[in-house]
Amino acid sequence: MEAQLSDVEAGRRFYGELFGWTFGQTGEDGEDGESDAGSGDSGDAWDPASGPQRPKEPGKAARPGRAGRPGEPQQPGTSLRAYLEGEPVAALVRKTDGRMPTVWSVYFHTPDARALAERIRAGGGQVVTPPHPVGELGTAALAADPEGAVFALWEPGGHRGFGRRHEPGTFAWAELYTRDTEAANAFYGDLFHDALFGPDADPDFGRAPVSDVFPAEMPPHFLVHFLVRDVEAALGTVARLGGRVRVPPFETSYGRAAVVSDGQGASFALLQR
Repeated sequence: MEAQLSDVEAGRRFYGELFGWTFGQTGEDGEDGESDAGSGDSGDAWDPASGPQRPKEPGKAARPGRAGRPGEPQQPGTSLRAYLEGEPVAALVRKTDGRMPTVWSVYFHTPDARALAERIRAGGGQVVTPPHPVGELGTAALAADPEGAVFALWEPGGHRGFGRRHEPGTFAWAELYTRDTEAANAFYGDLFHDALFGPDADPDFGRAPVSDVFPAEMPPHFLVHFLVRDVEAALGTVARLGGRVRVPPFETSYGRAAVVSDGQGASFALLQR
């Protein structure tokens, strides 16, 4: 899970204060370190792009193959791994092309990215960037479902993903906002059947009609949710730090949520359970 931002240092200040994250800056050698801030396919969300960015030109991990995207060449200081209590929780990556969207991106774990990419195509989706290695960290790909909602795949190597989740200041849920929930059920149910519907399923991924929360013209998309202890208090912090409240608190089947954006426009949700 990562945010694509124009100003990574501003992102460090915003998310460091909002969630208590510390950060490590990746370098050309692929190493990073924490610093003070300021199996079948699982269907679970992961944070592969928080791994070091090494020069690997073919494609990229979570965006079309342009510089500044996960798995592509990065200059030192353009990518920050975010930590909470010493464990990786996300990444901030600098956009090198102003035409790229300012977004939080969701990755799904898979033991075989190439096989899953073929199933995405067979199910009517598209593979925007084919599976490719990201240094020694793993294999990544970018895909879109039949309605155009973009997501990424991660086949772990040296980087497994989240060190912490489902606790305050970390990833808690990914919601797909779509125009056709039945079609989404069929598409993602085929890709991640055991994780979503198996006897031991405990998914942190759901879907809802776009119009439940957003204007009807909003394109289908994934929305990353971060857990907070008090959503109203967190909204106050977002506003103080220069962010905006996009959708005020509302009740969902998985908790009380509010949609916000950081000072650069990357949208995400705050979730209280």
